[in-house]
Amino acid sequence: MICILPTLSERQLQTLSTSVCFSILVFATPIGWTLFFFLLTTRFWWLAILYSFWLYHDRTTPETGGRSNDWIQSWKCWWYYKNYFPANLIKPESTLNPQQNYLFSCFPHGILPTGPFHNISARSSEFRHLYPKFKAHMAILHWLFYTPFLRDLGLALGLVSCSAKSVSYVLSRPEGGQIVLLNPGGATETFNAGQEQYKFFVKTRKGFVKIALENGAALVPVITFGENELFRQFQNDKLRRVQEFVKKPFGFVPALFYGRGFTENSFGIVPLRRPLKTVLGTPIEVGKRENPTTEEIDLVHQKFLEELVRLFETHKNEFMENPQEALLLE
Repeated sequence: MICILPTLSERQLQTLSTSVCFSILVFATPIGWTLFFFLLTTRFWWLAILYSFWLYHDRTTPETGGRSNDWIQSWKCWWYYKNYFPANLIKPESTLNPQQNYLFSCFPHGILPTGPFHNISARSSEFRHLYPKFKAHMAILHWLFYTPFLRDLGLALGLVSCSAKSVSYVLSRPEGGQIVLLNPGGATETFNAGQEQYKFFVKTRKGFVKIALENGAALVPVITFGENELFRQFQNDKLRRVQEFVKKPFGFVPALFYGRGFTENSFGIVPLRRPLKTVLGTPIEVGKRENPTTEEIDLVHQKFLEELVRLFETHKNEFMENPQEALLLE
């Protein structure tokens, strides 16, 4: 495998890197647990036991700022993965204060929030070059950090838990320059992946606003155009009922999606090659409230919705194939 890499074109390297990286991220949970239990049945069982002790010792890291690794983030495969789509950050209209902390609320979720990762969180992102004094943490489901080996890769990539405790820990850092990327729409927005319709589940989601108020972090709406177009989904009523049943206790949707294979017109789970354009809204300064009232939360939430709509309307003509499509907020 390694010997053929020098013979591949730039485009082929992008496809290969995307295939490998995405497959690892999607299948890391079953692979991680399978490898862990397999080790227990071999003469290397002691490695699994030692790793168990490590998991216990390191259990609080996902909720205390994480542990990023610049060496792993600098692997060339992440650059190829980013340029495959390609993924680009549109230069923000507003400046960010490095002494301030920010909560970036990202839409839509898609199958995986690919745009925010490549355009803001990853070492290869334009955001890192525009704002070198900031550290961005992408927040994911907390239970994923119980998965052997996946948790360590996630931490190395700068991921943290999306629990309120975790987000507050980062946003309360007194030195400033901390950013948390959160997807308020969560798993529910996964149902819309594969559709050109832009439907954000945010009208009843106010927990992120409360966290911002409690920590005095500015709120920034973020939209990635193209996120929902990376995959198609198999959909029917029976499947939808099963997905809803799983989503309630586990917080994720077992989506049956497909994209393309390694070759252009083949079938597989490689994301479709679609441009990912991420745009940032104007930061909403909220002030710090240790115990924000319902009225204060509702007021800031309404300001956020207005800025989210403004951001969509400003950029839809440039980045949507059908700009007449209305933004739906639920």
